[in-house]
Amino acid sequence: MSDPDEWTLEESVTEYETGWYTGGYDRVTQPDGSEKRYYWAELPDAVVVVAVADNQVLFVEQYRPAIRQTHLELPAGIVEDGESFTTAGARELREETGFDPAGVSLLQEFWCSTGVLRHRRGIVFAEGLEPAERELDSNEFLTIRTVPVDEALDRARAQPTNDATVEGVLLAKEEGLL
Repeated sequence: MSDPDEWTLEESVTEYETGWYTGGYDRVTQPDGSEKRYYWAELPDAVVVVAVADNQVLFVEQYRPAIRQTHLELPAGIVEDGESFTTAGARELREETGFDPAGVSLLQEFWCSTGVLRHRRGIVFAEGLEPAERELDSNEFLTIRTVPVDEALDRARAQPTNDATVEGVLLAKEEGLL
């Protein structure tokens, strides 16, 4: 295993900032003495919600302009300043689907795509759903879909799919929640 002390940060440069992320590079001296630039993009923490009601998993269908595809995926969103993953998950679920959960538990938190991203994700499980008012953001054009619990993994793996949906369903299934 590589010792972090063998890596020296020589310089960290932010090359651009957008409303969504910051990008730049770190110039480091590697264990063999050579220097290299490691490029990165930094994004705020995000939460993904596995929500179950009446033996159905809630999904949202939405077009993703970055990849030019419509996906059936788990509700998700940015963690606001001061929020925990569970608080953000309850808020995002309400905003995107119009359901308030009675309980939200953290299944896992982790770093994503560590070769290029500075981005943490939390997967939460929500249950005891009660109807609430939906509050979509100006860039959210979502359709709520439900999938029977016993079909959720197959649906999550069906193309097109994404990492957050597959991870969320797999973690919930492994915990015995699906």
